[in-house]
Amino acid sequence: QEQFVESGGGSVQPGGSLKLSCIASRTFDSIFSMAWYRQGPHNQRERVASDHLSGVTHYADSVKGRFTISRDNAKRTAYLQMNNLKPEDTGIYYCNSLINPAPWGQGTQVTVSS
Repeated sequence: QEQFVESGGGSVQPGGSLKLSCIASRTFDSIFSMAWYRQGPHNQRERVASDHLSGVTHYADSVKGRFTISRDNAKRTAYLQMNNLKPEDTGIYYCNSLINPAPWGQGTQVTVSS
């Protein structure tokens, strides 16, 4: 069964940047669509970005223009570049296949605070 391992989180000040990584346990180039999710302090989980093998990407309005999703199929890795971070971006970030999702991984904590 597919598994994803997230990394790259940390603590930054508002306006800072982080780049998250997500490594897949198996071949990656067949995954139709990858997505990044954020679980906030009230435990709600929202999808913040997703991509498609065609190259089309989608972003939540709250992160549009600041976050960029990408993938490297040869490395079986998806990325989430996060710029101009805001306190409301704080949360645990997870990646998963958008279609037929795998069991959730541990996620990676992002804290934005001055």
